[in-house]
Amino acid sequence: MVAAGVTRDKLLMRMNDEDFADVLDTNLTGAFRVAKRASRAMVRARWGRLIFISSAVALRGEAGQANYAASKAGLIGFARSLTRELGSRNITANVVAPGYTETDMTASLTEDQREHMRSQVPLGRAAQPEEIAAAVSYVASDRAGYVSGAIIPVDGGAGMGH
Repeated sequence: MVAAGVTRDKLLMRMNDEDFADVLDTNLTGAFRVAKRASRAMVRARWGRLIFISSAVALRGEAGQANYAASKAGLIGFARSLTRELGSRNITANVVAPGYTETDMTASLTEDQREHMRSQVPLGRAAQPEEIAAAVSYVASDRAGYVSGAIIPVDGGAGMGH
C-alpha cells in the first residue's frame, strides 16, 4: 500500500542515495549542528531547553517516506542521548511529534488526500498549528523542568502506543 499523495517513484527501491542523504542531512545533521552550538551557552548557564520537532511518521513509518521517517526517528535517539549527556547541567532535551496538521503544505493536497489523512486520526481532524506550538511552549517552560528525553505526540491519537 502506498500512502495518499506518494507516488511509486518515491518508494525505497527507487529512492536514490542523494534523496536519502539530503533529507537526513537537513533533518538530523542540521539538528545536531544547532544543538551543538546552542548547548555551549546552556552548559555555561547551567540551564537550557533543547526541543526537536519530529513527526508521527517517525513513530509508525510511512510508505514512500523512509528517508523522512528515519531522519525524524533519529531525533528521538539524539534527544535521549543529550538528556543523559546534559541533564546534570539542568538542560532538558525533548521531542514534539506532530501528526497531520493544517498547514500551507497540506492545503495543497486534494480533498481526497486530506480526507484519507483525517481518516487515520482517531480525533478525525487535523491539528492546528497553535496546538503544536502549545506543546513546544510547555516543554520550553519552567513547568517542564523535570521532563526530559520525552516524546510529546500531538497527533490526535494516530500514533498511540509510542
